[in-house]
Amino acid sequence: MENRTTYSATNESALATNKVLRNTYSLLAMTLAFSAVTAFISTQMNFGFGGYIGFFIAAMVSLFIVHKKADTAQGLMWAFIFTGCMGMALGPILNRYLAMSNGGEVIMQALGSTALIFFGLSAYALTTKKDFSYMGGFLSVGMLVVIVAMIANIFFAIPALSLAISAAVVMIMSGFILFDTSRIINGGETNYIRATVSLYLNIYNLFIHLLALFGLGNDD
Repeated sequence: MENRTTYSATNESALATNKVLRNTYSLLAMTLAFSAVTAFISTQMNFGFGGYIGFFIAAMVSLFIVHKKADTAQGLMWAFIFTGCMGMALGPILNRYLAMSNGGEVIMQALGSTALIFFGLSAYALTTKKDFSYMGGFLSVGMLVVIVAMIANIFFAIPALSLAISAAVVMIMSGFILFDTSRIINGGETNYIRATVSLYLNIYNLFIHLLALFGLGNDD
């Protein structure tokens, strides 16, 4: 009887995990598509730096609300508001690269590399089912160091430091993809809205900094 109860509990846990995983990837696909649409709209409206700041602030406010409302029906709506604002903030960045002679190629390279890294790391985490929770502290410290370096580079504007920061963020976001996917698989994250937002931010930051790396030396 005890073995049967244990098996039943394990089976229910696996089903719950699979449901969270399925819902997360479905919502992630929809929010990424929505973000792509808003980014395209933003490029067409040609928002400048002020537009980027405005939409970024709006995104951060909505991100806070997403986490507060993630366990309610409103969480889904706020997830789309957040990713929509992030897409609008992406527009001015894309326009800067599109102004380059090979800007379209740079964007496609960054987009393709982002997809390759995300699907490759996700497949690895899903196949091996390894627990990458031990990486959490290291990744958080790494991100804190990067943020400090970014703030410092606002004043110093050292190209080599910008390159190092982007390379570091690519590595850290790759680690976070493993970490966040592992948390879903192993039951560390049971809310698919929060899981979606975490993976979305990993992908978004990965793309932005791959853009910076591929765009190095191509700014006319």
